[in-house]
Amino acid sequence: MRIAIVGIGRMGSWLAKTLSAAHTVAVYDRNPGKASGLGKVEVLENLDGLLAFAPDMLINAVGLQNTISAFDECLPHLPAGCVICDVASVKADLPGYYAKCGFKFASVHPMFGPTFANMESLEGENAVVVRESDAEAAEFFRGFFSALGARVYDYGFKEHDRMMAYSLTTPFVSSLMFASCVDSTAVPGSTFSKHMKIAKGLLSEDDRLLCEILFNPQSVPQIERINSRLEHLKHIISGRDYEEAQDFLAKLRKRIG
Repeated sequence: MRIAIVGIGRMGSWLAKTLSAAHTVAVYDRNPGKASGLGKVEVLENLDGLLAFAPDMLINAVGLQNTISAFDECLPHLPAGCVICDVASVKADLPGYYAKCGFKFASVHPMFGPTFANMESLEGENAVVVRESDAEAAEFFRGFFSALGARVYDYGFKEHDRMMAYSLTTPFVSSLMFASCVDSTAVPGSTFSKHMKIAKGLLSEDDRLLCEILFNPQSVPQIERINSRLEHLKHIISGRDYEEAQDFLAKLRKRIG
């Protein structure tokens, strides 16, 4: 397959290097320097190069805020049969765009990244293939992720964003609040050190990625849920109610299995 990738950040670079082992890959980024060290890939100088390359699939790996505008720039240079794909962590306006664009599409979300994951082996990692995707393209990505050891889940567009607010916004907010309360003079215990490692890993991510997750339209209801739980915990602590605290802790143990 001939695959073009637009946007050579962390995920775009990884996709280019990994897919080029079995496919013909071309890449484009407004910053040509990002394409260095990607191995056997063709580097396009501009989007006009898509016409000559004639990809079977275009993967849009730019940041979420520029995903649709990047598609708008690329589509005039694509053959009619090309499948367009995104790897956005929040799908938001993409369903409406795909419905009107006139191209077959696939929408996926690799739920891993260079900070925490071993990108050489994705055992134990997860990826999502959106249910509304073109059937053939969806099967391609299922096979791609599965071959690398990742578990693949199918969600609809709306279901995906609700799930991301739960599985990403919740730990992101928890780590950000931990980092905002850190006292550099404190003597760290083992639990503190583990939380600190997670917070440092999170904050080493690109700001745009963090904002994409936090700006998910489903994030606010999830944060309101967190606030509600915090108020309940505050009530227990203020009242020094051991019975209520034990009941609260028992429910938490049951919830996490």
